[in-house]
Amino acid sequence: MAFIDPIPEDEATGEIAEMYEQDRADRGYVANLTQAFSQGPHVYKAWEGLKSAVTSTMDLRRYELITLAAARRLNSSYCMLAHGNVLLTRFYDADQVRAIAANHHDAGLDEVDVAVMDLADKVAGDATSVTQADVDRLRELGLSDAEIFDVVAAAALRSFFSSMLDALGFQPDRAYTELDAGLLEALVVGRPIEGS
Repeated sequence: MAFIDPIPEDEATGEIAEMYEQDRADRGYVANLTQAFSQGPHVYKAWEGLKSAVTSTMDLRRYELITLAAARRLNSSYCMLAHGNVLLTRFYDADQVRAIAANHHDAGLDEVDVAVMDLADKVAGDATSVTQADVDRLRELGLSDAEIFDVVAAAALRSFFSSMLDALGFQPDRAYTELDAGLLEALVVGRPIEGS
């Protein structure tokens, strides 16, 4: 369903071949997201560098919650599935991830997590809707300005990546169909999984 043609695996050379080989080593297949960036491997490499810079000062669980909130606002099934899966394998059970994906206000998260996800949602939906009160709320909850910067950076980073995948028509990988059916229902919020 992609709107542009990715570089075929048997024609990949240089950076693209390296990207594909890394995917096969990590996942056992070449992900659709990697194929999406085969027409601009320099952009993918720059995005990886920016992602590394943003995440270097963040707790992984917080990053994943921010990413999930931004992906939900952007209706990005691909990113909801990818980061929901990280939350599932590293931090929560399926019922908790499903609850967080459906409504983080009613998922048993602490006040800081809820406020962080609220800000990420606003950044991804309409950054001009963010107010001083949103930032002050995080300060009141103990976040430093550097931590608030990280929340905004992570949400903005997700906005770029999700928008690229969806605007180019790349669907989530078939491998995600192995997730629990209830979890899939909560995480597929936009484009359907490839082949479904």
